[in-house]
Amino acid sequence: MDWKNHIEPTVGICGGRPHVKGTRLTVEFLLGLKAAGWTGAQILENYPQISADSLLAVFAFAQALIEEETYLPLPHVA
Repeated sequence: MDWKNHIEPTVGICGGRPHVKGTRLTVEFLLGLKAAGWTGAQILENYPQISADSLLAVFAFAQALIEEETYLPLPHVA
């Protein structure tokens, strides 16, 4: 999935946050819906302005960002 076909940051739209092209739905917002337990079907039903491919691109974008980062082990919390 080439997320660049679906996701863009635009100055003046959503504060420059990456969003689905042609919408004001940010990657952050859509990931938050998934984190809150929404299914892909629920998201697409409630936000018909995005496609299934655009929703997949949201995850591909997030994966690409994480892949580029270096992480240190988290401290153990007892």
